[in-house]
Amino acid sequence: MRDVAIIEAPSVLGLRPTGVEGLPEALLGAGLAEGLGAVRAGRVEPPAYDPVRDADTGVLNPDGIAGYSIALADAVGGVLVVGRFPVVLGGDCSVLLGNLLALRRRDRHGLLFLDGHTDFYQPSAEPAGEAASMELALATGRGPRVLTDLEGRGPLVRDEDVVALGFRDTEESTAYGMQPLPPALHTMDLDAVRTLGAAESARRAVGLLTGDGTGAGYWIHLDVDVLDDALMPAVDYRLPGGLTWQELEAVLRTVLSGGAVGLDVAIFNPRLDPDGSIARRLTECLVRSFDGQG
Repeated sequence: MRDVAIIEAPSVLGLRPTGVEGLPEALLGAGLAEGLGAVRAGRVEPPAYDPVRDADTGVLNPDGIAGYSIALADAVGGVLVVGRFPVVLGGDCSVLLGNLLALRRRDRHGLLFLDGHTDFYQPSAEPAGEAASMELALATGRGPRVLTDLEGRGPLVRDEDVVALGFRDTEESTAYGMQPLPPALHTMDLDAVRTLGAAESARRAVGLLTGDGTGAGYWIHLDVDVLDDALMPAVDYRLPGGLTWQELEAVLRTVLSGGAVGLDVAIFNPRLDPDGSIARRLTECLVRSFDGQG
């Protein structure tokens, strides 16, 4: 098992204070640190949430997210520099920006994007201005400069260094007018994963992510709504279908052993899991995935 360091990143700046800010406590309370044999590497507190959409960018909390991303990148970088594997517990999906900034400071890296949604909205098409629906677009340099060019290092990841796997929102995102995914960005939607099988899909993703120019490794972004809605109802934007626990574990086992340098977990809302059973099952899945590396 890897030498894991857990960073708590309970930001809701890219969403709303719906309950996802409780994700770190829920998974830690379910035994994640003990199961992974992980050290606790600190908690990055977000600034105050502003519910008013920024008039210039069309995004909620753009300056707050930019500042938070820098602070989170510092924390992730501190873990990387001592040779540990960062596991970042969000919060909403905008925490991805800080994680990728930490890598961008070091070298060129890839991104495995495990999410039920492609999160490639532009502000004009996102109904509430939530960066948690835009983070993949922002990370690849599309959107307001305050979020796409952090520290002058944008884009944080190149289109060709991204694999989006397991999404199932094409019909919905098209209806809302989301900008199309760029042709260089690699995609395997839920149907493709089912056709190939979860483990084979993950192996192909690793091959793409460790190809030309991405030898430094890749980050894994896990939005838990990639799971089947019947198994993971504790999310704010529900969508029918999704991966089974077994499929997610097969994907994670493969990609964790194939060049991953860090992982974040986002969007799980413990307020929608009153008995803690889903938190325990998610923790079990994560621990089993790390146990099964190699």
